[in-house]
Amino acid sequence: MKAVLKTTDPVAISWLVAELSARGVEAVVLDSHASIVEGSIGILPRRVMVADEDYLEARRLLESAQQDLGGL
Repeated sequence: MKAVLKTTDPVAISWLVAELSARGVEAVVLDSHASIVEGSIGILPRRVMVADEDYLEARRLLESAQQDLGGL
C-alpha cells in the first residue's frame, strides 16, 4: 500500500475516500485512532492509503483537485 495523502484535514480525507470509492478504488485511512487518542485537536495527520496498483490513479485524482481547487 502507498500513501496518497497525509493531512489533518478531515474534509479532505472524507472527500478523497468518497471520490476514490466512486471510481472503484478502495482506500484505507490510517492513524485515525492516534488522532483520537491525542484528543482530536488535529495535530496528528492521518494517511489515506491505496493499493500499489491504484496509486497512480489516486494521485492523478488528487493532483487534478489541487489544481482545480487551489489545494487539498
